[in-house]
Order: sequence, then C-alpha cells, then structure tokens
Amino acid sequence: MLKWALVFFVVSLIAGLFGFTGIATGAAAVAKILFYIAVFLFILFLVLGLFVFKAVK
Repeated sequence: MLKWALVFFVVSLIAGLFGFTGIATGAAAVAKILFYIAVFLFILFLVLGLFVFKAVK
C-alpha cells in the first residue's frame, strides 16, 4: 500500500510539473489517504502483536 502511495505521489509531482493541477491535486489526495491507511495499519498490527505476544508468553 505504501508503494501505491509513492506512485500516486510521483504522479502528482509530474502532473503538477506539466501544469495539470487538477490531476496533481487528486493524485496527491489519494497518496495522502493511502499513506495514512498504511500508517494506521502499521500501528494497529504493532499494538496487536505486542498484546498477542504477551498473551502467548
């Protein structure tokens, strides 16, 4: 998922460079959403992993 966020970020930069501001804004928004989802999932699995490790141990 982080890979797709990076791809949309690069698309946003290239579109902005060529003057397609509408496409750049949309791609940046998608990249931002995917990045925050990836961070949320990372934190969720980190916390779950810590609790499961304590429960199994």
